[in-house]
Amino acid sequence: MFLLTLLSGALVGFALGLTGGGGAIFAVPLLVYGLNVPAREAVGVSLLTVGSTALVGFLQRAWRGLVEFPTGLLFAIAGMCGAPLGTWLGNQIPDALLLGLFAVLMFVIAVRMWRNSSRATATSADRDDDNAGPTCRRDPAGQLRLTSQCALLLGVVGFGVGVLSGMFGVGGGFIIVPALVMFSGMGMQRAIGTSLLVITLIGISGVASHLLAGRALDLATAGWFTIASIAGLFGGSALAQRLAGAMLQKLFAATIIFVAVFVIYQTFGY
Repeated sequence: MFLLTLLSGALVGFALGLTGGGGAIFAVPLLVYGLNVPAREAVGVSLLTVGSTALVGFLQRAWRGLVEFPTGLLFAIAGMCGAPLGTWLGNQIPDALLLGLFAVLMFVIAVRMWRNSSRATATSADRDDDNAGPTCRRDPAGQLRLTSQCALLLGVVGFGVGVLSGMFGVGGGFIIVPALVMFSGMGMQRAIGTSLLVITLIGISGVASHLLAGRALDLATAGWFTIASIAGLFGGSALAQRLAGAMLQKLFAATIIFVAVFVIYQTFGY
Protein backbone atom coordinates (compact mmCIF):
# COMPACT_ATOMS: atom_id res chain seq x y z
CA MET A 1 0.00 0.00 0.00
CA PHE A 2 2.88 2.36 0.78
CA LEU A 3 4.43 1.81 -2.66
CA LEU A 4 1.04 2.35 -4.31
CA THR A 5 0.66 5.61 -2.40
CA LEU A 6 4.01 6.82 -3.75
CA LEU A 7 3.25 5.74 -7.32
CA SER A 8 -0.18 7.36 -7.23
CA GLY A 9 1.22 10.59 -5.84
CA ALA A 10 3.95 10.66 -8.48
CA LEU A 11 1.33 10.31 -11.23
CA VAL A 12 -0.64 13.23 -9.81
CA GLY A 13 2.46 15.44 -9.73
CA PHE A 14 3.50 14.39 -13.23
CA ALA A 15 0.08 15.36 -14.59
CA LEU A 16 0.15 18.65 -12.72
CA GLY A 17 3.58 19.56 -14.10
CA LEU A 18 2.62 18.49 -17.61
CA THR A 19 -0.70 20.31 -17.90
CA GLY A 20 -0.79 22.89 -15.11
CA GLY A 21 -3.94 21.43 -13.62
CA GLY A 22 -4.54 17.77 -14.25
CA GLY A 23 -3.31 16.51 -10.91
CA ALA A 24 -6.54 16.51 -8.95
CA ILE A 25 -8.40 14.87 -11.80
CA PHE A 26 -6.32 11.78 -11.01
CA ALA A 27 -5.92 12.34 -7.26
CA VAL A 28 -9.48 11.66 -6.17
CA PRO A 29 -9.99 8.47 -8.24
CA LEU A 30 -6.58 7.12 -7.20
CA LEU A 31 -7.24 7.80 -3.54
CA VAL A 32 -10.76 6.36 -3.59
CA TYR A 33 -10.27 3.31 -5.81
CA GLY A 34 -6.55 2.64 -5.41
CA LEU A 35 -5.95 3.47 -1.75
CA ASN A 36 -9.48 2.93 -0.38
CA VAL A 37 -9.72 6.44 1.08
CA PRO A 38 -13.34 7.54 1.72
CA ALA A 39 -14.56 9.96 -0.97
CA ARG A 40 -14.97 12.99 1.29
CA GLU A 41 -11.60 12.46 2.96
CA ALA A 42 -10.03 11.99 -0.49
CA VAL A 43 -11.20 15.51 -1.35
CA GLY A 44 -9.16 16.94 1.54
CA VAL A 45 -6.06 14.87 0.74
CA SER A 46 -6.35 15.90 -2.90
CA LEU A 47 -6.59 19.60 -2.05
CA LEU A 48 -3.57 19.42 0.27
CA THR A 49 -1.49 17.42 -2.21
CA VAL A 50 -2.36 19.43 -5.30
CA GLY A 51 -2.00 22.76 -3.51
CA SER A 52 1.44 21.86 -2.12
CA THR A 53 2.66 20.46 -5.42
CA ALA A 54 1.32 23.45 -7.31
CA LEU A 55 3.31 25.76 -5.01
CA VAL A 56 6.56 24.07 -6.03
CA GLY A 57 5.60 24.20 -9.71
CA PHE A 58 4.58 27.83 -9.44
CA LEU A 59 7.92 28.83 -7.91
CA GLN A 60 9.73 26.88 -10.63
CA ARG A 61 7.87 28.65 -13.44
CA ALA A 62 7.88 32.07 -11.77
CA TRP A 63 11.69 31.87 -11.76
CA ARG A 64 11.54 31.51 -15.56
CA GLY A 65 9.06 34.38 -15.93
CA LEU A 66 6.14 32.16 -16.94
CA VAL A 67 3.57 33.54 -14.48
CA GLU A 68 1.22 36.47 -15.10
CA PHE A 69 0.60 37.69 -11.56
CA PRO A 70 -2.26 40.25 -11.96
CA THR A 71 -4.45 37.80 -13.87
CA GLY A 72 -3.55 34.92 -11.58
CA LEU A 73 -4.29 36.84 -8.38
CA LEU A 74 -7.68 37.95 -9.73
CA PHE A 75 -8.56 34.32 -10.45
CA ALA A 76 -7.26 33.20 -7.07
CA ILE A 77 -9.13 35.76 -4.96
CA ALA A 78 -12.40 34.91 -6.68
CA GLY A 79 -11.67 31.19 -6.31
CA MET A 80 -10.90 31.47 -2.61
CA CYS A 81 -14.31 33.08 -2.14
CA GLY A 82 -16.00 30.20 -3.95
CA ALA A 83 -14.23 27.31 -2.17
CA PRO A 84 -16.27 27.45 1.10
CA LEU A 85 -19.51 27.33 -0.91
CA GLY A 86 -18.25 24.29 -2.77
CA THR A 87 -17.35 22.55 0.48
CA TRP A 88 -20.85 23.17 1.83
CA LEU A 89 -22.45 21.86 -1.36
CA GLY A 90 -20.26 18.77 -1.27
CA ASN A 91 -21.50 17.96 2.23
CA GLN A 92 -25.09 17.88 0.96
CA ILE A 93 -24.47 15.30 -1.78
CA PRO A 94 -24.17 11.49 -1.32
CA ASP A 95 -20.75 10.01 -2.15
CA ALA A 96 -21.92 8.07 -5.23
CA LEU A 97 -23.66 11.10 -6.69
CA LEU A 98 -20.64 13.29 -5.91
CA LEU A 99 -18.34 10.94 -7.85
CA GLY A 100 -20.86 10.71 -10.68
CA LEU A 101 -21.03 14.49 -11.00
CA PHE A 102 -17.25 14.57 -10.88
CA ALA A 103 -17.12 12.20 -13.88
CA VAL A 104 -19.63 14.30 -15.82
CA LEU A 105 -17.55 17.40 -15.15
CA MET A 106 -14.48 15.58 -16.47
CA PHE A 107 -16.28 14.68 -19.71
CA VAL A 108 -17.43 18.26 -20.30
CA ILE A 109 -13.97 19.71 -19.76
CA ALA A 110 -12.25 17.04 -21.88
CA VAL A 111 -14.55 17.58 -24.86
CA ARG A 112 -14.15 21.35 -24.64
CA MET A 113 -10.38 21.14 -24.43
CA TRP A 114 -10.17 18.74 -27.39
CA ARG A 115 -12.28 21.01 -29.56
CA ASN A 116 -10.26 24.08 -28.63
CA SER A 117 -6.96 22.32 -29.31
CA SER A 118 -8.21 21.17 -32.71
CA ARG A 119 -9.06 24.74 -33.69
CA ALA A 120 -5.83 26.19 -32.34
CA THR A 121 -2.68 26.55 -34.40
CA ALA A 122 0.79 26.06 -32.94
CA THR A 123 1.23 29.82 -32.95
CA SER A 124 -1.90 30.64 -30.98
CA ALA A 125 -1.28 27.83 -28.53
CA ASP A 126 2.27 28.76 -27.64
CA ARG A 127 2.39 32.52 -28.00
CA ASP A 128 0.26 35.29 -26.52
CA ASP A 129 -2.47 36.57 -28.82
CA ASP A 130 -3.13 40.31 -28.97
CA ASN A 131 -6.65 39.66 -30.26
CA ALA A 132 -7.98 37.28 -27.64
CA GLY A 133 -11.67 38.02 -27.92
CA PRO A 134 -14.44 40.59 -27.45
CA THR A 135 -14.12 40.82 -23.65
CA CYS A 136 -10.41 40.45 -22.83
CA ARG A 137 -7.77 41.76 -25.23
CA ARG A 138 -4.04 42.46 -25.12
CA ASP A 139 -2.02 45.50 -26.10
CA PRO A 140 0.79 45.35 -28.71
CA ALA A 141 3.29 44.58 -25.91
CA GLY A 142 1.29 41.49 -24.94
CA GLN A 143 -0.07 42.91 -21.68
CA LEU A 144 -3.68 42.08 -20.81
CA ARG A 145 -6.05 45.07 -20.92
CA LEU A 146 -7.84 44.44 -17.63
CA THR A 147 -11.08 46.34 -18.30
CA SER A 148 -14.07 46.08 -15.97
CA GLN A 149 -15.76 43.61 -18.32
CA CYS A 150 -12.63 41.48 -18.57
CA ALA A 151 -12.12 41.52 -14.78
CA LEU A 152 -15.76 40.50 -14.25
CA LEU A 153 -15.46 37.60 -16.69
CA LEU A 154 -12.24 36.28 -15.15
CA GLY A 155 -13.65 36.77 -11.63
CA VAL A 156 -16.79 34.77 -12.42
CA VAL A 157 -14.72 31.93 -13.90
CA GLY A 158 -12.39 32.04 -10.88
CA PHE A 159 -15.32 31.88 -8.45
CA GLY A 160 -16.67 28.85 -10.32
CA VAL A 161 -13.28 27.18 -10.09
CA GLY A 162 -13.29 27.76 -6.32
CA VAL A 163 -16.73 26.17 -5.97
CA LEU A 164 -15.58 23.10 -7.93
CA SER A 165 -12.40 22.97 -5.84
CA GLY A 166 -14.29 22.86 -2.57
CA MET A 167 -16.87 20.38 -3.87
CA PHE A 168 -14.67 17.88 -5.71
CA GLY A 169 -11.17 18.45 -4.33
CA VAL A 170 -9.87 19.61 -7.70
CA GLY A 171 -7.37 22.41 -8.06
CA GLY A 172 -9.32 23.75 -11.01
CA GLY A 173 -6.39 23.97 -13.40
CA PHE A 174 -8.26 21.96 -16.03
CA ILE A 175 -10.63 24.95 -16.17
CA ILE A 176 -8.11 27.70 -15.43
CA VAL A 177 -5.66 26.77 -18.19
CA PRO A 178 -8.17 26.68 -21.07
CA ALA A 179 -9.93 29.75 -19.64
CA LEU A 180 -6.69 31.73 -19.60
CA VAL A 181 -5.91 30.64 -23.15
CA MET A 182 -9.42 31.30 -24.50
CA PHE A 183 -10.51 34.40 -22.57
CA SER A 184 -7.26 36.26 -21.90
CA GLY A 185 -5.21 35.27 -24.96
CA MET A 186 -2.43 33.88 -22.77
CA GLY A 187 0.08 31.42 -24.25
CA MET A 188 -0.17 27.80 -23.11
CA GLN A 189 3.13 27.72 -21.19
CA ARG A 190 2.40 30.98 -19.36
CA ALA A 191 -1.16 29.80 -18.67
CA ILE A 192 0.23 26.67 -16.98
CA GLY A 193 2.47 28.76 -14.71
CA THR A 194 -0.32 31.19 -13.84
CA SER A 195 -2.67 28.27 -13.20
CA LEU A 196 -0.23 26.83 -10.65
CA LEU A 197 -0.30 30.14 -8.72
CA VAL A 198 -4.10 30.07 -8.66
CA ILE A 199 -4.24 26.39 -7.63
CA THR A 200 -1.85 27.05 -4.73
CA LEU A 201 -4.00 29.80 -3.27
CA ILE A 202 -7.33 28.06 -3.91
CA GLY A 203 -5.86 24.89 -2.38
CA ILE A 204 -5.13 26.78 0.84
CA SER A 205 -8.71 28.01 0.97
CA GLY A 206 -10.07 24.57 0.12
CA VAL A 207 -8.10 22.75 2.82
CA ALA A 208 -9.15 25.35 5.41
CA SER A 209 -12.80 24.96 4.38
CA HIS A 210 -12.46 21.17 4.52
CA LEU A 211 -11.08 21.22 8.07
CA LEU A 212 -13.55 23.85 9.30
CA ALA A 213 -16.37 21.66 7.97
CA GLY A 214 -15.17 18.93 10.35
CA ARG A 215 -14.03 16.48 7.67
CA ALA A 216 -11.32 13.91 8.41
CA LEU A 217 -7.84 14.23 6.91
CA ASP A 218 -5.26 11.43 7.08
CA LEU A 219 -2.03 13.41 7.42
CA ALA A 220 0.21 10.35 6.95
CA THR A 221 -1.37 9.43 3.61
CA ALA A 222 -1.49 13.09 2.58
CA GLY A 223 2.18 13.58 3.50
CA TRP A 224 3.58 10.67 1.48
CA PHE A 225 1.17 11.35 -1.37
CA THR A 226 2.38 14.96 -1.48
CA ILE A 227 6.09 14.09 -1.36
CA ALA A 228 5.71 11.69 -4.29
CA SER A 229 3.59 14.23 -6.15
CA ILE A 230 6.27 16.91 -5.86
CA ALA A 231 8.85 14.45 -7.22
CA GLY A 232 6.61 13.65 -10.18
CA LEU A 233 6.06 17.33 -10.85
CA PHE A 234 9.58 17.84 -12.18
CA GLY A 235 9.22 15.06 -14.75
CA GLY A 236 5.95 16.49 -16.01
CA SER A 237 7.36 20.02 -16.22
CA ALA A 238 10.37 18.80 -18.24
CA LEU A 239 8.13 16.99 -20.74
CA ALA A 240 5.76 19.98 -21.03
CA GLN A 241 8.58 22.15 -22.37
CA ARG A 242 9.03 19.74 -25.30
CA LEU A 243 5.39 19.52 -26.37
CA ALA A 244 3.33 22.08 -28.30
CA GLY A 245 0.37 23.64 -26.51
CA ALA A 246 -2.26 22.03 -28.76
CA MET A 247 -0.69 18.59 -28.26
CA LEU A 248 -0.71 19.11 -24.48
CA GLN A 249 -4.41 19.94 -24.53
CA LYS A 250 -5.26 16.85 -26.61
CA LEU A 251 -3.18 14.57 -24.41
CA PHE A 252 -4.82 16.02 -21.31
CA ALA A 253 -8.33 15.69 -22.77
CA ALA A 254 -7.84 12.04 -23.79
CA THR A 255 -6.52 11.13 -20.33
CA ILE A 256 -9.42 12.87 -18.60
CA ILE A 257 -11.95 10.89 -20.65
CA PHE A 258 -10.23 7.63 -19.74
CA VAL A 259 -10.34 8.43 -16.02
CA ALA A 260 -13.98 9.60 -16.24
CA VAL A 261 -15.03 6.27 -17.78
CA PHE A 262 -13.18 4.43 -15.02
CA VAL A 263 -14.89 6.49 -12.29
CA ILE A 264 -18.34 5.82 -13.76
CA TYR A 265 -17.64 2.10 -14.06
CA GLN A 266 -16.36 1.84 -10.48
CA THR A 267 -19.15 3.94 -9.03
CA PHE A 268 -22.18 2.61 -10.90
CA GLY A 269 -20.93 -0.74 -12.21
CA TYR A 270 -21.47 -0.13 -15.90
